[in-house]
Amino acid sequence: MYITTAGRTDETYIQKAKQLALHHNFKYINRNKLSIEALHNKYNEDIIVVGKERLELFKLGKKEPIFFHPNSAAFRLKRLIKGETEPFLEVTKLQNGMSFLDCTLGLASDSIIASYIVGKNGKVTGLEGNRTVAFIVQEGLKTWPSENEALVKAMERVQVVTTDHKEYLQTLDSNSYDVVYFDPMFTETIEESQGILPLKSVAIYEGLTELTINEAYRVAKSRVVLKDHWKSDHFKKFNFQVQVRKTAKFHFGVLEK
Repeated sequence: MYITTAGRTDETYIQKAKQLALHHNFKYINRNKLSIEALHNKYNEDIIVVGKERLELFKLGKKEPIFFHPNSAAFRLKRLIKGETEPFLEVTKLQNGMSFLDCTLGLASDSIIASYIVGKNGKVTGLEGNRTVAFIVQEGLKTWPSENEALVKAMERVQVVTTDHKEYLQTLDSNSYDVVYFDPMFTETIEESQGILPLKSVAIYEGLTELTINEAYRVAKSRVVLKDHWKSDHFKKFNFQVQVRKTAKFHFGVLEK
C-alpha cells in the first residue's frame, strides 16, 4: 500500500503522510504533481491520499475514492437529540453505560449512534476485516470536522479493531458485550444506500456461519442483532426473531439471551 499527499499540499501534510506511513507500515511516495491514474500505472498498487480535510483511498483501476464520512449518523443523531427514536435503538435496546460490539463496522454509522447512546461510561468496539478501510475509518473518526460536539465525541469513543470477526469473537469471554451486532454488506443493491456504494469494491461478502452466530450468542450478555436485506436467508437459517419493517428494504433480527 502506498500513501502520498494531495496534488496541492504543504509541509504539514507531507509530514503527516510520512508519519502515517511509518506508523502503519505503508510506503510513502512523493506526489510530484502526478495524477492518481499515473501513480496507479507507475506503482500498480492502491493509493492513499492525505488531503487537508480527509484521507482518500483510490483502489487500483478505480477513479472514485473511498473515504470516511459520518454518512447517515449525522442527521440520525440530530433527530435523537430532539428526542426522537429509531428502529436501530428500538431493537438493540441500548442504554447509557452499555457495551456494543459491531462485527461489521464499514463506515461506522451504526457504531457512532451506539456510541452516542451508551455515552462515556459505555463501550463501543467496531471490527473491520479490511485493513485499509479500518485505517481510513479509524483516522476519520478522530479527525472529521464538525460543529456538532455530540457527534465528535461519539466518533472519538468508537474503538476500531482490524480483524476478522469470526476469529475475534472466539477470543472474547462469555457475556462480555451487552449487544453483538451484524450488518453484513447486502448482495442486493439498495438504491437509497448511496453513501456506502464506494465500499462495495472492498467489502467482505462472506456469509454468516453457524459458528459465528453461536460465538456471538455466547459473547452477548443481552442479545445478538442482525440487520440484513429482507430477502436474506440469514434470519430463518439462524432462528432470528425478525422485526419486519414494511416500508424498508432491510429488516432487523434478534436473538435474545
